[in-house]
Amino acid sequence: MPRILAGKPIIDALKEDGLKRVAALKDRGIDPVLAIVRIGARPDDLSYERTAIKRAEALGIGVRLFQLYEDAGQDALMKAIGEINADQGIHGCLMFRPLPAGYDEEAACEALDPRKDVDGIGRAALARVFTGRGEGFAPCTAAACLEMLDGYGIAIEGKHVVVVGRSLVIGRPVAMMLLERNATVTVCHSRTENLPAVVKAADIVVLATGRARAYDKTYFSPGQIVLDVGINMDEDGDLCGDADFDSAEGVLGDEGAITPVPRGIGGVTTSVLMKHVIEAAQRCEC
Repeated sequence: MPRILAGKPIIDALKEDGLKRVAALKDRGIDPVLAIVRIGARPDDLSYERTAIKRAEALGIGVRLFQLYEDAGQDALMKAIGEINADQGIHGCLMFRPLPAGYDEEAACEALDPRKDVDGIGRAALARVFTGRGEGFAPCTAAACLEMLDGYGIAIEGKHVVVVGRSLVIGRPVAMMLLERNATVTVCHSRTENLPAVVKAADIVVLATGRARAYDKTYFSPGQIVLDVGINMDEDGDLCGDADFDSAEGVLGDEGAITPVPRGIGGVTTSVLMKHVIEAAQRCEC
């Protein structure tokens, strides 16, 4: 049976480190604060908001909520972002996306101060991921993949990593971050020919397509490390990943490893968000 790469040990380690950093900040008179911008009341946004608030409170990070009605309009959203940018007591901002219909999401992302863009939603933050220069932070889920590998002592340098998915939220950023760590990276997508064979040839696989249980045992080989980033609902309403976990588990063998869904990378993503808020506060000159 493969090793199960649960998120809890990584979350615990990030919390321990975060508590020390927050204490040091408070000794300097800096109270780290996260702003959360939510439009409407989507159940998944509300669930993540509750988790983020709980994680922040456990670390001593303050939270400012900017809650807008779904029909508040672009001007109200831009005003909220302007307030966040201008407030030196706010160090990071999480804006729930996708925005409701009628909003200019790109304009909102670009309006956020890159120094407070702790989830890598703006071009400046992505430029830093792709070039290694500039301000902002990597998207939290992409960064969580590397935290998971590092936390479990899984080597990256020299390994062949196949990333299935090419979004700017996970696929492309995590590919660039892995390249920076000297991995050899192949990025796949829906048009990739003979996808199962490409995935089976990898040392490490990152699944980030948002397709419930789309990848079964025909995609995997013994000894692989599989990071399942997908968070989906199956036909029965159960939470599941992109991998068909039971099918994949039977192939990976004792030398392999896989992240579960839930209790895998999802929780680590929230902890990375808090890590980014703390780092933003550490960079603050106020």
